Amino acid sequence: MNALLEAYAEVAGADAVQHLVQLAAPLRGMKVVHVNSTRAGGGVAEILHKLVPLMQALELDTRWEVISGDGPFYQCTKAMHNGLQGHPAPLSDVLLQAYEDANARTAETLAPVLREADAVFIHDPQPAALIRHLPDRRGKWVWRCHIDASHPQRGVWRYLRGHVAEYDASVFSLADFAQRLPHPVYLIPPSIDPLAEKNSPLPAWQVQETCRRFDIDPERPLMLQVSRFDRFKDPLGVIAAYRLARGFIPGLQLVLAGGGADDDPEGEAVLAEVRAAAEGDGDLKVLLLPSDAHTTINALQQAAPFVLQKSLREGFGLTVTEAMWKGKPVIGGDTGGIRLQVVNHHTGFLVSTPEGAALRVRYLHQHAELREQMGAKAREFVRQNFLLTRQARDYLTLMTGLMHPGEERIALA
Repeated sequence: MNALLEAYAEVAGADAVQHLVQLAAPLRGMKVVHVNSTRAGGGVAEILHKLVPLMQALELDTRWEVISGDGPFYQCTKAMHNGLQGHPAPLSDVLLQAYEDANARTAETLAPVLREADAVFIHDPQPAALIRHLPDRRGKWVWRCHIDASHPQRGVWRYLRGHVAEYDASVFSLADFAQRLPHPVYLIPPSIDPLAEKNSPLPAWQVQETCRRFDIDPERPLMLQVSRFDRFKDPLGVIAAYRLARGFIPGLQLVLAGGGADDDPEGEAVLAEVRAAAEGDGDLKVLLLPSDAHTTINALQQAAPFVLQKSLREGFGLTVTEAMWKGKPVIGGDTGGIRLQVVNHHTGFLVSTPEGAALRVRYLHQHAELREQMGAKAREFVRQNFLLTRQARDYLTLMTGLMHPGEERIALA
């Protein structure tokens, strides 16, 4: 067992890693390619940064490629993203042409890699049309949807389904997100890497130094939300909750920390709205962080007694998982993948309004012992369900099934 697998065994357990080794043995040497739309910003990129090296450590020939495009391409894919989440998202012929053109160019560039791959994982709508341009592919292709597609706009899904139907399988994070398709559909929740810089323990002095750097008083109550500046993350709703809670909690501070994703053209506009709402309040910090500010985010999450993720729609919410792994209860939006993680009244609270969020902020502030108990339950819940080793196991199981269609029994080494 190599050093990386041994490190995972220390955190996730030797049995979990041994299971991975056993599942990977018949797949050893397979060519696996992941394709998404960005290497920086957002949960998909974070997962791939860690999943790809783990699969390589298990001796699968794994690589990660990225589709790129121009402004109209990203406008189109953002509209698709919003449309899958049920938001009105008109797709003009001009935008759709930009989308098709970007996929065609990328398919031409990556053709030698994609044609020879044994398994190709296409993440989210951005590269979904690649499959149309590679009719001579030899491997199995899987569309991996990380988005809450439970109630998609009909026109957006009709268009995307035309591409997705050609795949050999699809993966969704929750059963509620899955759509009817003419191929096998799998459910695989995302995960966090317990060895990542963002999720490793930090000394108290480093947490305190981070607070000082951003003028956060560690002796005063603190609310924190870490997320991209995206309307579906509801940063303005978090500000409203903070202003309500401040009436009951003297000295309360709020930190909204995050960044943008390379493939999100709306991020700057949302950030401007948030900064305007925060103007004049010295206790409300809006932190625009670079995509590699992992230690800073880690320190902020460790400094907070609990963490908010008041999303209106959420495919999964890795910041929820990160906070729970650090032993923090989470006040999360009652939606999507947050429901899978926040067990109401056990690992945190589910809320639907700023008023509900403020009420739970007040409650957790006033009940320190219960807060600690909920945080301990949250960490154990993540250890059992949402570490990278579990996600890797699910991917290996999926690939084994695709390589042995119709077999009732598959022998592992």
